[in-house]
Amino acid sequence: MRVSEKLADVHSPAVRSRNMAAIRATDTKPELAIRRALHAQGYRYRINDKRLPGRPDLVLPKYRTVIFVHGCFWHCHRCPRFRWPQSNVDFWKNKIETNAARDQKNQSELERENWRFAIVWECALVGKGKIPLPRIIDSIAVWLSSDSTKLCIEGHWID
Repeated sequence: MRVSEKLADVHSPAVRSRNMAAIRATDTKPELAIRRALHAQGYRYRINDKRLPGRPDLVLPKYRTVIFVHGCFWHCHRCPRFRWPQSNVDFWKNKIETNAARDQKNQSELERENWRFAIVWECALVGKGKIPLPRIIDSIAVWLSSDSTKLCIEGHWID
């Protein structure tokens, strides 16, 4: 088979649609893990604040900080967990690239409004390259008490 040939989807369009509709936008397992661990450490936050660009997953007003917990697929993280879909390629390329561009725009707006932001990538929380949750929370806690404006936590992976 040539690389340019498309593989057929193993599901019917109706099944694929139902599967995709079941994917949560909020309260994902990685997001809930971060929220529970931060709360246990005494950090208080709001969730999905519509007043801020990108409706951040967590908002810590005391620190003027937001935290995004990004799925590697939906936000185009260039890690082993990300794979371009083999069917409906144009749709997915547009969808995923639009998500990534929106993320950049929201981050720029947050910076302009003097908000600090962290991104915790899904690959840091699941799979072969995951980092122990206490270590992730410790990294966030150290960052919260620093002057640094950005934090990115991603899984350990080798090309």
